[in-house]
This record gives sequence, structure tokens and C-alpha cells, in this order.
Amino acid sequence: MAKKKKESFFSQLKNQIIAAVGVILTALGTMFIDEVKSFIGIGDDESNPQTEVVQENNQSVNVEGPTIVVNIPEQQPVKEKVIVKEVPVEKKKEKEEEIDW
Repeated sequence: MAKKKKESFFSQLKNQIIAAVGVILTALGTMFIDEVKSFIGIGDDESNPQTEVVQENNQSVNVEGPTIVVNIPEQQPVKEKVIVKEVPVEKKKEKEEEIDW
């Protein structure tokens, strides 16, 4: 495997400057070619407006899903009341009396 060399600050700066100069030269070259084309007359004429074709989307879609009907029967009020009373249960103390120490 190839080992990656740890680049110094100045070598990274140099690479960034080279990349920036390349971008600038590309932009200038594109501008120069556009000027030459317009001078010769083969470039895009911005003075001649082009008519744009506009399509109107008059699509109306009426989509309805299935109708869901939920029938809930009427609930009648409760007529009876149930009262629950707690009755205490007596605990047997026989086991306590059997053990005599």
C-alpha cells in the first residue's frame, strides 16, 4: 500500500493557488470565446427575443377514495347502579396459638 505523505502548509497553499488560477483561466477563456463569436456573428444574439411556448396545465383530477361508513349504535344510559362494599375478612389466629415457645 502506498503511504500518504503529510503535506506541509505551503504545499497545500500552492495547490489551492494553482486550482484558483485554473478556474480563473477557464472563465477568461470562456468569456474570450463568447466575445469572438459575437464579433464574428455566430454567437447567441441577445437582441433577438425568442418567443417562448407556454403550455397550460388544465388537468383537473377528481379522485375520491372509497367512502367509509361507521355505524355506531345509540347508547342508552345506565339505569342500574351497582354498589360494591368491602367486607373485612376475619383472619384466623389458630397458627399463632399453636406455637408455644
